[in-house]
Amino acid sequence: MSGMTPEIRSAPDHRLDVLCRRFSRVFDGTLRGARLARLLTVRQLADWGWDGEDESAYAAALVVGEFAANAVAHGRVPGRGFLLTLHLHLAQPAVRMALLRIEVADCRAGRPSVPVPSPSPGDGGEHGRGLLIVDALVE
Repeated sequence: MSGMTPEIRSAPDHRLDVLCRRFSRVFDGTLRGARLARLLTVRQLADWGWDGEDESAYAAALVVGEFAANAVAHGRVPGRGFLLTLHLHLAQPAVRMALLRIEVADCRAGRPSVPVPSPSPGDGGEHGRGLLIVDALVE
């Protein structure tokens, strides 16, 4: 499997008391599956109490959308899907700090690779900017 994993932090903190939550699901390896992954990410974050108006929730949705689209476009195997896993780590008790880890794994066989953003996508081209956007959104 090949995968991508960014982390989105809402605020820095060094407390050791952390609550962890996890969501994992396999989606169809289609653009419809990628869209559903993005929508379910927003819903799952809301279920976990993440403010839907918070810009980090928008960032998470964009990152999942980009990674899911990449899994469909570059790692698609007919009849197989991709795996989305969200790990939410919440500091306790009163500090509002969270770390969200987003993992998307396609169904290609072989050693996982870490994609590298293109330093300069082609001028006027339609592709090559997604990972630059992801890089700008995550810390």
